[in-house]
Amino acid sequence: MPVAISACLTGQAVRYDGSDAADALPDADLAAVFDYEPICPEMGIGMGVPRAPIRLVGEGDGLRVVSAHDPNLDVTDALSAFGRAQAVRLDSICGYIFMTRSPSCGLASVKVRSEVQGEPYRTDGQGLYAASLLAARPGLPAEENERLFDPAVRGGFINRVLTYAHWRRLEADGLTAERLIEFHSRYKYLLMAHSIGHYRAAGRLLSDLRGRVAKIGKRYLACLMEGLAQPAGRSGHANALSHMHGHLKRRLTISETADLVAAIERCRTGAAPVGDACAELLHALKRHPDAYLGAQTYFAAVRFL
Repeated sequence: MPVAISACLTGQAVRYDGSDAADALPDADLAAVFDYEPICPEMGIGMGVPRAPIRLVGEGDGLRVVSAHDPNLDVTDALSAFGRAQAVRLDSICGYIFMTRSPSCGLASVKVRSEVQGEPYRTDGQGLYAASLLAARPGLPAEENERLFDPAVRGGFINRVLTYAHWRRLEADGLTAERLIEFHSRYKYLLMAHSIGHYRAAGRLLSDLRGRVAKIGKRYLACLMEGLAQPAGRSGHANALSHMHGHLKRRLTISETADLVAAIERCRTGAAPVGDACAELLHALKRHPDAYLGAQTYFAAVRFL
């Protein structure tokens, strides 16, 4: 899958001091899945290497990005414009990995300094380049490099990228009510495992598509991506597996039902891995084929979770 990434994370020596940050990315677990498109916004706006570090300053909507050595060197507009331009140029990407805590690329926890000398700084800022690009590409899966060392976060991001790629193919084929419903039917149990609230919200969105497919499609994508960004806990997996069991249970023998219910309960309590319960359901599905359950993306996605 094509994924944009902060260039320093790929080993390019583009940081302000001429270093890179390749060791700050679990690349061995990502390179087999992603095809990287490296981007350095500071280099993109002509700052060069080496350069003075930059920082976020200001309050509220008045945030600016300025040189740490010369506050009069303001690159706010340049970074924002570069983000909008890259959102258009990188039309084929299905995700973005940003450098943590960067004044240009950080998604959260970026230091925001007061314009009043000596005032304490906040740590709730977002890099201006990242904010600009993501505003122009709503729904695009995005994650920070440090969080990707967490296997659950990493797996969730991979699944969101794959889901987004599927959505882009759907759009390319032409979004219709029938295709949107079919798409959701394949993702409903994966979404249920991540967030029952978003699962219900998605169902309400699709309850009436008459004449509003394009508009509702945008809202549906936002709901889906927001829901899949929530951690899929054991209770969520058990809930989704139980619903899939319910879809199949009339075909199962008493013994098959007992085995599957027990496997799901072990998943719920943590006595066994989620994959064990998933495997038990797949065994039942192999004995009793069902086209609806067979099309569920949950089974492919769960290996990352």
